[in-house]
Amino acid sequence: MANQLVPSSSFSTTPSWTYDVFLSFRGEDTRTNFTDHLYHALVRHGINTFIDHRELRSGEEISPSLLKAIQESRISVIIFSKNYASSRWCLDELVHILECRKSKGQMTRPIFYKVDPSDVRHQRNSYGTAFADHSRKYENNLEKVQRWRTALTKAANLKGATLNEGGYVYF
Repeated sequence: MANQLVPSSSFSTTPSWTYDVFLSFRGEDTRTNFTDHLYHALVRHGINTFIDHRELRSGEEISPSLLKAIQESRISVIIFSKNYASSRWCLDELVHILECRKSKGQMTRPIFYKVDPSDVRHQRNSYGTAFADHSRKYENNLEKVQRWRTALTKAANLKGATLNEGGYVYF
């Protein structure tokens, strides 16, 4: 009996994407300006984009539906802004995004909105202040704080774009 060859694509574990793009951002910094404009531009061009329209309140956890949206997105765009690192929810999102990048091959692109990538990478200026606060608040869970630091460094080393007052600079 002859061997039957089965196309390798039938063994593929290609993820099924619900969204083309997931936007991770700090609402108080960019919700009503840059992120909103980016979201509408993507949608206008037919790109299925997830944006979380609600603000998490103190004590609330990231919802399972938000984590699922991250997992089901082909691309995650992380919009780093002045107060991004002050939000534990943004940092938890970032950790989950990088886990999906590693486990599912999700494309991840940072945008540095009016922040220096090296400040994100090395947790300086507003990022340093945020981590001083996190270290005090989570003194009994410094492993979590270290996961956030590592995630920021990894994300800041990815190819992305910087948007300053003067326009875009690609790197």
